Amino acid sequence: MFATRFTTIVTDHRGTGSSDKPESPYSTELFASDCVAILDDAGVGEAHVYGTSMGGRIAQWLAASHGDRVDRLVLGCTSPGGPHAIERSAEVRRSLAQADPMKARRALEDLMYTPAYKGPFSTLGDPAMPPYARKLHLFASAEHDAWDVLPSITAPTLVVHGTDDIFNPTANAPLITSRIPGARMHLVEGARHGYFEEFRDTATPLVMDFLSP
Repeated sequence: MFATRFTTIVTDHRGTGSSDKPESPYSTELFASDCVAILDDAGVGEAHVYGTSMGGRIAQWLAASHGDRVDRLVLGCTSPGGPHAIERSAEVRRSLAQADPMKARRALEDLMYTPAYKGPFSTLGDPAMPPYARKLHLFASAEHDAWDVLPSITAPTLVVHGTDDIFNPTANAPLITSRIPGARMHLVEGARHGYFEEFRDTATPLVMDFLSP
């Protein structure tokens, strides 16, 4: 739907999909630098940026460290990281760490979507991702801390989150909103972590309207 109104670039983060998978330290700041390289290669000077979950962490650094490249910013179901963030519960972490891969997948589906959702389930990760890259991504996510730089973001910002998200607790949304000057927040009622897929009929027009003032 975004492609009907915008020229759209969708990235595979380092370590995933068709991108290179170097076995070296990853960080959300590094991923933001990768995004700048992609914009440079595409000949794009300034862009709207929409990042969800890990992508939202990366987008925070992109907007804070490369503000001249970000026109408008949407941060979805993400966290500022660090000691100020609201972490997922020990129960959620245990459910995702189950040895049985099918049980772990069902736990992830339950965190992403409501029982009423029948698919598609296109945001459950990259099954071909090498184990070492998965560990490096987990480390990058765990080490993310953009709290101190969020007030330097100057792009108009919309923060979106599902009200029933416990994978990345909803309480992170007002924290981020309060740190970015002039930021707006919208909570999608009844949505879990995959609000942008299951509730796309609500979330996508909301974001498109924000990006098209």
